[in-house]
Amino acid sequence: QVQLVESGGGSVETGGSLTLSCVASGPIYNYYYMGWFRQAPGKEREGVAAMNIGSSNTYYADSVKGRFTFRADAKNTLTLQMTSLKPEDTAMYYCAAANRPLQVAHRLTPREYNTWGQGTQVTVSS
Repeated sequence: QVQLVESGGGSVETGGSLTLSCVASGPIYNYYYMGWFRQAPGKEREGVAAMNIGSSNTYYADSVKGRFTFRADAKNTLTLQMTSLKPEDTAMYYCAAANRPLQVAHRLTPREYNTWGQGTQVTVSS
């Protein structure tokens, strides 16, 4: 099973930018989907962005559309570029992998992903 390691989190002011990275210990083409998720204190984990590895198509939650960009920069490295950050973006961000095809409606559903990284904290101050 692949291991995922996130990095790049930090503290920024509203309107700032951060780029998160996720390095997989093996080729990501072994997986159907890769995703970024986040969890704020006291809230459920939610999907932020997903990528169909076969097609490279990306999908975003409405709350981040137009501000976040999900890229696969190498065969085992993924990045999440985050711009125009808001205080409500504050959360622990996780990279995850799904080793089976996903229904369209479940591309951003955390329970559909079976491999997770340890997370990286993003804090946006007002």
